[in-house]
Amino acid sequence: MQLSGHGVGHSFPGTGMLFSGLDFQFGPGDLVALTGPSGSGKSTLLSLLAGWERPVEGRIEWDGIDSVGWVFQNPHGVAGRTAVDHVVQPLLAKGLGRGEADAEAGDIMVRFALEDVAGRCFKALSGGEAQRLMLARAVAKAPSLLLVDEPTAQLDPVASGTVNAVLAGLAMDEAIVVVATHDPDTAAACGSRIGLGAYAAG
Repeated sequence: MQLSGHGVGHSFPGTGMLFSGLDFQFGPGDLVALTGPSGSGKSTLLSLLAGWERPVEGRIEWDGIDSVGWVFQNPHGVAGRTAVDHVVQPLLAKGLGRGEADAEAGDIMVRFALEDVAGRCFKALSGGEAQRLMLARAVAKAPSLLLVDEPTAQLDPVASGTVNAVLAGLAMDEAIVVVATHDPDTAAACGSRIGLGAYAAG
């Protein structure tokens, strides 16, 4: 499995290039941070990687990627549903029995330091807990490519610290994980990084 880019550049109508000449190659187990100032194109590049948009320059190639998962800035859950239910649901959707799904969900929640809030309703979770839950649910879905957009942007420093502390748990042997972030601690939790500022046009 591989995700690669060759001379990738992008702009929107009426604007200059956000970035250009970007080359990369990601494989299973890679946990990559996209860094750069606001407006440098981090979220845009995530959309290009997902195939939602086509770059205006260069090309992006998928090889062996059959599913894409997203974790957005603002955690979206079902208010009255328990935390563990959010992780169990994608496992049931994959065909696991309830007992097996519960056991696997429990293991995943331990990885993200959520075992103590498993029975708590989503609406009762703190910001950091809710964001970690979205990461755990994404891991349960087991996509080939997981894209995470600014996971600490809406969190206070303490909550950001709890998210960054478990971010390394996103590294998966059978997946590529790409995280857009302006937070140096988030970037440091990833195995490698691409600084989009270096590819800014002009």
